[in-house]
Amino acid sequence: MAQLSGTPVLILREGTSRTRGKSAQQNNIMAGIVISDAVKSTLGPRGMDKMLVDSLGDVTITNDGASILKEIDVQHPAAKMLVEVAKSQDQETGDGTTTSVVLAGELLKRAQDLLDKKIHPTVMVAGYQKASEKATAILNEISVTMEGMDRKILTNIAATAMNSKSIVGARDHFAKIAVDAILQIMEKTDGKTKADMDMIEVIKKQGKSLTETELVTGMVVDKEIVHAAMPKRVEGARIALVNAAIEVEKTEFDAEIKIDRPDQIQAFLNEEERMLKSMVNKVIESGANVLICQKGIDDVAQHYLAKAGIVAVRRAKKSTLEKLAKATGAQIASSLEELDKSYIGEAGVVEEVRIGEDKLVYVKECKHPKAVSIVIRGGTEHVIDEAERALHDALSVVRNVVEDGTYVAGGGAAETEIARRLETYANSVGGREQLAIEAFAESLRVVPKTLAENGGHDPIDIMADLNKEHAKESGIWFGVNVFEGKAADMMKGGIIEPTRVKSQAIRAAAEAAQMILRIDDVIAAKASSGPPAGAGGPGGPGGGMGGMGGMGGMPGMM
Repeated sequence: MAQLSGTPVLILREGTSRTRGKSAQQNNIMAGIVISDAVKSTLGPRGMDKMLVDSLGDVTITNDGASILKEIDVQHPAAKMLVEVAKSQDQETGDGTTTSVVLAGELLKRAQDLLDKKIHPTVMVAGYQKASEKATAILNEISVTMEGMDRKILTNIAATAMNSKSIVGARDHFAKIAVDAILQIMEKTDGKTKADMDMIEVIKKQGKSLTETELVTGMVVDKEIVHAAMPKRVEGARIALVNAAIEVEKTEFDAEIKIDRPDQIQAFLNEEERMLKSMVNKVIESGANVLICQKGIDDVAQHYLAKAGIVAVRRAKKSTLEKLAKATGAQIASSLEELDKSYIGEAGVVEEVRIGEDKLVYVKECKHPKAVSIVIRGGTEHVIDEAERALHDALSVVRNVVEDGTYVAGGGAAETEIARRLETYANSVGGREQLAIEAFAESLRVVPKTLAENGGHDPIDIMADLNKEHAKESGIWFGVNVFEGKAADMMKGGIIEPTRVKSQAIRAAAEAAQMILRIDDVIAAKASSGPPAGAGGPGGPGGGMGGMGGMGGMPGMM
């Protein structure tokens, strides 16, 4: 609203709220810090779990940063930016989600101190940008290159990613499965190694224990064999994959068939049976003894397939067929007419396995499968869900190192070393930007500090030890040993992480902090509908910015 000769001039719609200047910046910074603090306690091997209950009463128990932020209903727009940071970190690297959010929150906290010292936000943004670029350069400089496909290093990387998960008892078993799976599906193209994680089918089945989770060198089809008379196990399987229905198709338009004699009915039925028999003969002629079909298989066709000793599975997903093609070397036939011997794939064994109340078809012992399956077992649904999240992290970090070939030590070692070198760099920059770069360096130390706090140790003592070790040339890989409460060489201890995870976390956190700092005016439209004011939805305290207590407080965030 503006004033013209004493008359108010309305510019924004009625009910719109506006927060400007320092107040807007403080509200946004506070929202970011609240989100960061919400996940801070989950960082590290001794991090705690969160129990999240949604509006339907479904329970999720996890300490995965991305999963926590996805489950809680965040209303504040600045807080949503940090949720996006976790989401992009998860999509890009599969790990380091909590680190990126905690780092972004710390950058905002340090920025608040600089704002109080009258440092302009654009100066801070410029300093953070320089610090982020320098930090990435330092990270690439100190990272170690892996020689060949070192299974021990890859297993340590997978185990490190799962250190903080609640499946720690089965960690080594899962780490081995993750490494075997990625090494099996990886392919070299144009001198570059690629591992497509879509080629790993993960199936969750309740029962038994986590240690009985298995890797199948082939595919597990979550379907059962269609006919009781078909064999339940086939060795030396020759597999046909068909993307066509083995049934007499109904016409797409209305059609009438006039029959005036009883023998015409029989002729009609005989012709239908002949057509189905002809389709089955096409399968038999191809030499296949296992048929996996994306569409339906008629009951009569099932009978003839069973008589021929062919195992058949129907209504398999398109993605399953594509993975089966990669695993067995088969080609997908779009019609039975084109099916011949060149389309057939091979597997050592195809068998139907009963797990609990479900039946699954295992296609295993493939020679050089470029698609594999992992069947996760566990006592309860919540355990299996958390195991799946842990396995996803492990697979992702192994893929990162297989593709990039570089890694650094974990346990806050890389962050401490980057912080130390950034402080030296800040002195060469000078001016007010130096303060922002120093703030960035100090923010990086939040990772070892939080690891120490979550381990129940005094962070001041541990940070003093770390700084002393990093001052030596040989102390570059010293990080926090959360179990003994002291600084230790993480590289020797096998606590290692992909360079890609660290690099993405630093860049994503810096970009989110910079974007929030540049905002000095928040114009929020009046909520059109939703929960009543103060109930956690738009229109609550803070003029339509959501129930986070007027953009600052915690109530209404979850």
